[in-house]
Order: sequence, then structure tokens, then C-alpha cells
Amino acid sequence: MTTDLRAAMRDRQAGMLDDLAVLVGTESPSDDLVATARCAQVVADLGRRLLGASPQTLTAQGRTHLAWRFGTPRVLLLGHFDTVWPIGTLARWPFEVRDGMATGPGVFDMKAGIVAGFHALAALDDLDGVAVLLTSDEEIGSDTSRAIIEDTARGLDAVLVLEPSAAGAVKVGRKGASNYELAIRGRAAHAGLEPENGINALVELAHQVLALQRLARPHEGTTVTPTVASAGTGTNVVPELARVAVDVRVATVAEQARVDAAIRTTAAVLPGARLSVGGGPNRPPLAEEMSRPLYERLVRVATTLGLDPPGAAHVGGASDGNFTAALGVPTLDGLGAVGDGAHAEGEHVEVASLPERAAVVAALTDELRRGGSRR
Repeated sequence: MTTDLRAAMRDRQAGMLDDLAVLVGTESPSDDLVATARCAQVVADLGRRLLGASPQTLTAQGRTHLAWRFGTPRVLLLGHFDTVWPIGTLARWPFEVRDGMATGPGVFDMKAGIVAGFHALAALDDLDGVAVLLTSDEEIGSDTSRAIIEDTARGLDAVLVLEPSAAGAVKVGRKGASNYELAIRGRAAHAGLEPENGINALVELAHQVLALQRLARPHEGTTVTPTVASAGTGTNVVPELARVAVDVRVATVAEQARVDAAIRTTAAVLPGARLSVGGGPNRPPLAEEMSRPLYERLVRVATTLGLDPPGAAHVGGASDGNFTAALGVPTLDGLGAVGDGAHAEGEHVEVASLPERAAVVAALTDELRRGGSRR
């Protein structure tokens, strides 16, 4: 059967590219509810054709997410169809296949993974025990889909995340992520006549940015990165307001809690300045112990298929797999298409990887739906 499965996936490669062209050609920036709903319809049609079943449409705060369930699920295939690319990107950067690479906005992260996953399931004789969940807000923190993801995954034997794979490696560990906005209120004054009567929010911001960076512990995998900042209203006005966004990545729950407590208890340096903190932990870390058994099983499956086993990587980026691993559900991430350039102009997918990844996902899913992962 394994030889037949690889051959079946190779026969599907042209169809995969056709489906990928349609999906990439339907722009779906996370912050555009109309666009993501339109893309959801395209994804639903694709799943309906390949899986032989219509999805359940799950709506939360105006957002559309899609779920398929076959029998009593034991394994979940998880992904998202929103992208970081604004409407209009296709006009200057359309989907294209050249020199063995497919490119276009969202092709790598992660529309190729959706296509490969659907075709993988379409090759199976039976889908009993399988669930599929595809969401529309992963790129902006999964605020409306987190509860759906957790409810769907809770109690399952395994979650396979169809996020992309750089250099072919699957993710056996992901850092946890926290996002904050630090707001500073000072007091405005004329910058030329009486700056001493003001409380300069921008100067306070400078103090806070330096303090934030001191919270990092790179040797423990903790990074604290101020990203987007703003202050002031005019060149001759002492700034009354300032803001800075902060990205935090951690390898352990303990570090996530330490940084969170430090940020929330930070004190102003300038007399009279006031601070307020918004945000907090978004995704817990995906610990290796939650993925290693599935990775070992993946290696066996790939070998049986006659494929080189994929490598294993620990990465700083987070995904929805962080949520499922935190529930205690074995989770393996990065099973989508092989390529590079996530969130960057020119992201691309190796066309030859599509049938290979689909074959691996099909074989692994079939084993898991029959026998679970806890062996």
C-alpha cells in the first residue's frame, strides 16, 4: 500500500497545483472579515470535493472557521487559511510556478499545507476517526478560534499541524509567545517656552524600552523585543502620550510567568509619568515531550514509504499547535509543504514536496486514526 500511496500522491500533483492556484488567488488577510469569509467558502468547496463532506461553519465574533468530523475523532489535522498579506498583493505578485517552485502570497504559510492535507485525506479509504479544523485568525493571535481549537483537540490521541516546513524539518518544539502594549501618559507642554513643565512620555518610553530589553534571557531562550512605537503630536510639543508594542518569546512556562509579572509591575522612572500595560501571554510553549513520540512515529512512516525522514527543529515562532500541546495532547507541527520565506516577499513552496508531504500525512493519519499515538 505504501508504494501505491506515493504513486497516488504523485498522480495528484497537477491537481494539487490547480487547487493551490485557486486558494492563493483568494486573498485572505487576517484583519479583513469579508476576505477571510470569502476564502472560507473556497476552502469549504475544496474540502467538500476532496473529502466528500461539507464542513461545519463555526462563527465567532464575525469570523468564519471550518471543521470536519468523521466518526469519533482520534486525530486532528489543524491549520489556518488567513495570511499576513493585504488585499491587492496579488496584483503585483500573482501565483506562479517556475523552476520547480510555487510562489504567491500565503502559498507557504500555509495554503499549500491545506491543499496537501486535503489531498492526503482524499487518498484514504476511510476517514473514520479524523477531524479537520481550519481557522481564519491564527496570524493575529487566534483570539476567536482558541476555544474552538481547544474544544476540538481535547481528549484526542494526536494533533497534526499543517504549518509549513523550512528545509523539510518538522517542529518538535515551539516557543511560547506573549504580546504587550505599554502605554505611557505624561504631560504636554511647549517644547520651546516651558519644557520643564511637561512630563515627556517619549523620554519615559526610552527608559522603559531599555528596561524591557534587560528582561531577556537569551541563554534560556527568552527574548523580549520592543517592536512598534509611537509618541508625540508635534515637533514643538513635549509628548504627552507614548506607546510601544512588545513581543516576548519563551521556552518555558516559568519564563513566560516571570516576564509577565515583571512587565505588569514595572514602575515609571520620571516623576508623574503613568504607565498602563495591555496584553499578556498568548500561546504557551510547545514542549518537546509532547511531540517526540509522534516524531518517532513519523520517522518510521517516512522510512516505510521509502522517503528520507524529515529533520526535527525547535523554533521561536508559535502556532495553534502550542494550544493543543498545552492541553496534554501529543502534537506534531510543521507537516505542511516544504519551502521558505514565511511572511516575506517571495515566499515559496517546493512543488516536488507536495506529493511527498501528502503521502506522509496520509500514512501517519491513517495509523493514528486506527490506533492512536500513545504506544
